[in-house]
Amino acid sequence: MCFDPLATPPQLPADVATGEVSSTELVLGADDARFRAHLSLASDPSGTAVVILPDVRGLFGYYEQLTTRLAAAGHHAIALDYFGRTAGLSPRASDFEFMPHIKQTTPEQIRHDIAACIAALRERADVARVVTLGFCFGGSQSYLATTDVSLGLSGAIAFYGGLDPSRLGVFPRPADEAASMRGPLLALYGGADASITPELRDEFDAALTSAGIAHEFVVYPGAPHSFFDRSHDEHRAECDDAWRRTLTFLGSLPTAAD
Repeated sequence: MCFDPLATPPQLPADVATGEVSSTELVLGADDARFRAHLSLASDPSGTAVVILPDVRGLFGYYEQLTTRLAAAGHHAIALDYFGRTAGLSPRASDFEFMPHIKQTTPEQIRHDIAACIAALRERADVARVVTLGFCFGGSQSYLATTDVSLGLSGAIAFYGGLDPSRLGVFPRPADEAASMRGPLLALYGGADASITPELRDEFDAALTSAGIAHEFVVYPGAPHSFFDRSHDEHRAECDDAWRRTLTFLGSLPTAAD
């Protein structure tokens, strides 16, 4: 498990202006491909919307609250659940065995669900740009989603996105897909994350550089995996910086067609 099921996202930095938020639960997709999503709309939107890709546990309270944090900062946000096809549409208990369901996901399915989330955003709001924002397993999927031109993404963000596909066996090595990605990419890592080694980061960085993909890697020395959730009280400075970099990234994007 990446973190306690009762974990909450770190608060926005104190000097970030915030606005009102309206939130709702959605069921998207059709037939046996339906899945849950949680949508938060900003009262004073920036034009950039965010599709949140959770960690291995799928959609639960942490990510629902993260949509409200982003919307309060001016960015419409929707968080999706990976497991509607295999675990149904009901909320799940904290002891949910997620791994058998992760093993049944594919990057293609997740990109299909991202497309449904983008459609839901555009049906409900004026959206000029869309970015994926993923965590752990979802961070890997955030990188990989940019290889699908049909999604029209304007960029991607990943918090400690996994780079070693052998750990789960359900997605390709991001470094091998780098030439097909579209930037800009923002990747945030904990320097003490044993699952994402400097060698893996360097390999991905070199592949993106070779392919000419705009990207920024930020490594927080001493921060562990999941520093933005499981241990954000102990890493307030890192979380504030990660928030600022995320919001700056979202505020500086052209549209996908630009």
